[in-house]
Amino acid sequence: MPEEPQRPAPAPDGPRLSLRADCERCFGLCCVAPALSASADFAIDKAAGHPCPNLRTDFRCAIHPRLRQEGFPGCSVYDCFGAGQKVAQVTFGGQDWRRAPQIAAQMFKVFTIMRQLHELLWYLTEALTLHPARPLHGDLSLALDETERLTHLSPDALGELDVTAHRRHVNALLRRTSELVRAEARRHGIDRSGADLIGKDLSGADLGGADLRGAYLTGADLSGADLSMADLTGADFRGADLSGADLTGSIFLTQSQLDAASGDLDTKLPPSLTRPAHWSPSESAIAARRAREPEGRWRG
Repeated sequence: MPEEPQRPAPAPDGPRLSLRADCERCFGLCCVAPALSASADFAIDKAAGHPCPNLRTDFRCAIHPRLRQEGFPGCSVYDCFGAGQKVAQVTFGGQDWRRAPQIAAQMFKVFTIMRQLHELLWYLTEALTLHPARPLHGDLSLALDETERLTHLSPDALGELDVTAHRRHVNALLRRTSELVRAEARRHGIDRSGADLIGKDLSGADLGGADLRGAYLTGADLSGADLSMADLTGADFRGADLSGADLTGSIFLTQSQLDAASGDLDTKLPPSLTRPAHWSPSESAIAARRAREPEGRWRG
């Protein structure tokens, strides 16, 4: 039998464009559906299904340019992976929960499920771009198609979906993908999946090809660390220092993880992700600026 042609890997910024939040086509669902707890991430307590007091009548955030300064860094790093506009414009056909309050509870429930499905779509799309995982591309493509199909279910069907079971199936595929990719880079067989590394000094650490799925790296010092080709699925980088770290080739890293961390111009990133605006300049950039400034005018 002739060899079955392989499905071409998606372009990094092709299918992923639909998996990016488009707030102009949403109804502020991320400002209503989730619960908030007063903490370092959120300045207030808010029950699930209740609008944030900062949500305006036009579904825009009244303090969006000042989220960090106002005590809402958790909002500034939140990513729905495009689930918001999918629920608003496709699942509910453009109806909004303010004008149609009878759909509000169902819309908020569906949003939490849709976000999980869209997150899986993001990971599966990335997995299909990874050359070492080509033996799994057939299974990954099937999982991608099935996940996309689920996102088009009716509101009632989505509300009854066992999304946990579907995540379990997809995560098994993603783990196998990770193993194939990291096998080419693994030097020490480092497995720190789910590890408590909160506040640890890992500056300059060799974590290339490591398994850091779900690792707690809150406030960790990863400056200058080698994280190339590491599996960073769900790793908690809140407040972590990635200055000068090498994240090239790392797999399953999301923009929201970077947004939650700090870094600088010397941090090496995968090409599909963007350097956060709040990151500091590198030491070399500071030195260059200092050299250009007339004496006495440097203010840091």
